[in-house]
Amino acid sequence: MVDSIILGGSTMGSMRRVWQPEIFYHVTVRGNNRQNIFLNEADFALFFQALHYTHQKHPFTVIAYCMMNNHYHLLIRSPKVPLYNVLTIINKRYSNYFKRKYHFFDQLYETHFFANMVSHPIGLLNVSSYIHQIPLRTTKAHTDRIELYPHSSYKYYIKQTKSQPSFINTQLLPSIIEQYPEIVAENYSTYCENYRMEEEKSLLTLT
Repeated sequence: MVDSIILGGSTMGSMRRVWQPEIFYHVTVRGNNRQNIFLNEADFALFFQALHYTHQKHPFTVIAYCMMNNHYHLLIRSPKVPLYNVLTIINKRYSNYFKRKYHFFDQLYETHFFANMVSHPIGLLNVSSYIHQIPLRTTKAHTDRIELYPHSSYKYYIKQTKSQPSFINTQLLPSIIEQYPEIVAENYSTYCENYRMEEEKSLLTLT
C-alpha cells in the first residue's frame, strides 16, 4: 500500500484548531493495522452515499479523491463548518455501516488521520496528480491507465458528465493550467498523467 505524502500534517484532533475554510486539505484515512475498509463494490458505493449524505448537511468541495481497499484520499475544502466535523460524519456513517454488515466489533480506522493544507495552486495540481496516480503505485498496480480505475475522481476529468457528484468540482484544476503559462501541459489530464514521483519535492514548498 502506498502511503500519502505527509507534509507536516496535523492529526484530526488538532484539525479543530487549524481549519481554514478557504484552504484545501489532503486528507488520508487508513484502516486500522492497514486492514481493508472496502471489501467489495457495494462498500465503495456506500462510502459514496456517506459523502452525499454529509454534503447535504455541510456542503464541501472535493477536487480529487481515490479510494483503495485499505485507505482513501480526499483533496477537500469545507467552507462552512470545520473540516473535522465533516470527516467525523463521513467516517462514522461508513463505520456504522461496515460494522453492521460484517458484524465487525473492532476499530475500523487508524487512531490518527492526517490532513495536510494545500494552499498553493501548483500544490493542488501536484497533490491531485499524486492522488489520481495511486492505483498505479501499489506493489501490484490496480490498472495500467488511471482513467480506468473506477474509484477515483480522474474519470470525471476525462469525461465530463451530468451525473458527476454534486460535491465534485472539475473546473478548478484545469483553470490553474490556464493561469500559469510556464506550465508545460496542454490540459489537466496531460499534467496529471505526466506527473512523476520525483516531483513530490515541489509539494514541500508549494503547499
